[in-house]
Amino acid sequence: MDKKLYWASIALATLGLLVSIYMTIYKLTDNNAMCLGSGDCATVNNSIYSEIFGIPVALVGVGGYLAILIVLLLETYGNLKFFKQNGLLSVFGLGVGGFGFTLYLVYVEAFLIRAWCPFCVVSQITMTILFILTTIRLIRQPV
Repeated sequence: MDKKLYWASIALATLGLLVSIYMTIYKLTDNNAMCLGSGDCATVNNSIYSEIFGIPVALVGVGGYLAILIVLLLETYGNLKFFKQNGLLSVFGLGVGGFGFTLYLVYVEAFLIRAWCPFCVVSQITMTILFILTTIRLIRQPV
């Protein structure tokens, strides 16, 4: 296992989780001061695309990043044989889903809302890099 890529993945999943928690709090409280001066943040968060079936998109991010972080930790520190053998593949699968969702959110911000939330962009970049690192780890994994 490439320890540098593994620990970078943990750091990115943690960053993504923290940003998603922050944006979930913002969505639930509607405290515009949390946008740190960016009007686009409020535009994105008040759009019809900020929820899926009544669930804030940021909360979906919390779940996704938390799932990735848990599987990453179980891959190394868990006692379950499944995660020792399949943890990386599981993280890759979650990463594929997260990256696909990220591409959808970038499309929504760029072409439908026409506004960019800086925190959303941080999450999008984080998920993209996390997906790339996980792909590299999977390719380098010994057979």
